[in-house]
Amino acid sequence: MLRDTVRSLWDEPAAPDPPARVRRDWALVGALVPAAVLEFVLAQNLVWPVVSLVVALGLLPTLLWRRTYPLAAVVVAFGAFVVVDVVSLLLDVEWQGLGTNVYTLLLIYALFRWASGRHAVFGMAVVSIPLLLSTFDPADGAADQIPAGNVVLGGLVLLVAGTIGASVRSQDTARARGMEEVKLLEREQLARELHDTVAHHVSAIAVRAQAGRVVGPSDPAAALDALAVIEEEASRTLSEMRAMIGTLRHGEEPDLAPQRGVADLRRLASGPEERPHVQVELSGGLDGLRPSVDAALYRLAQESITNALRHARHATRVSVTVRGEDGCVRLTVGDDGDAASFDPRSTSGFGLIGMAERAKLLGGTLEAGPDAHRGWTVQAVLPTGRGGS
Repeated sequence: MLRDTVRSLWDEPAAPDPPARVRRDWALVGALVPAAVLEFVLAQNLVWPVVSLVVALGLLPTLLWRRTYPLAAVVVAFGAFVVVDVVSLLLDVEWQGLGTNVYTLLLIYALFRWASGRHAVFGMAVVSIPLLLSTFDPADGAADQIPAGNVVLGGLVLLVAGTIGASVRSQDTARARGMEEVKLLEREQLARELHDTVAHHVSAIAVRAQAGRVVGPSDPAAALDALAVIEEEASRTLSEMRAMIGTLRHGEEPDLAPQRGVADLRRLASGPEERPHVQVELSGGLDGLRPSVDAALYRLAQESITNALRHARHATRVSVTVRGEDGCVRLTVGDDGDAASFDPRSTSGFGLIGMAERAKLLGGTLEAGPDAHRGWTVQAVLPTGRGGS
């Protein structure tokens, strides 16, 4: 368990897109300069006051680079402390520095907030050196027991700074992951809507174009009728595409036109001379459906018809039946084509996947497969949800 935790920390990549220097960074540095100078003037019994002031002021620029180069900032700042501590030990002087140096805690915070895992480990190793040197007494060559409590307290303070940085990083990562999940759901929804609407109209256009080519030489009037249908379907496709794209643009009001529902299903029916002939039958109580259920029924029926037009070979009829029942509404779409001609595994499968997801999200079920006698049948059962939100 500990090994996995250490390995996870070691393999943690650096946080993406660290912000560069901002105005508050310059303001912080500008505020710390007079604070260090004031402490230098007022402090009593300060060991090596000039050196302490130079160190405090000289390391201030590390605050400007703490996000973009967190490890380098830590190494420069605490490396300078190590050099001064070593010199003070050699000269048998107890150097403490200015209290203004507390700003270096921001470097520890930035190390765990922005650096990679291995850089954080290496940086903490550098930070621990001044702590260890502060316990060493060159007079007797052993660890000095007097400042041990201060060393422990200092270590805890550094640990708290690093923990806060890691916590903020974790929250930011979770927030970013949540946003990515929302974007993924939006993309899936958009893909489903595009597939349900555009694919249906394009399939109708393709079928009518093929029919027009067949009857054109012998029946020019029928060919003109096919062109009229193609024009109408193309206009619908363009209109729906513009509506969906408009809702995705920032700063624009979305299209609040009502979605198509059960009442619009009869528009999917075709004329008796068309093959395959699409029949639509509505029965039972279909009033007062939830808008989401109402729209889903239309989309499921539309997608099922599209699949039949694409894959049901030798089909002459596609029947769409919507029946309101007690507490639910049942949609059945079937064709009389060759059932073996449509294998969902031979296609991309996005249509059936989207249909099943749509039904499941609404608390319903969807089944699709070859009919016992002939053709392919899709059956969806959705809760009516009357009176609900």
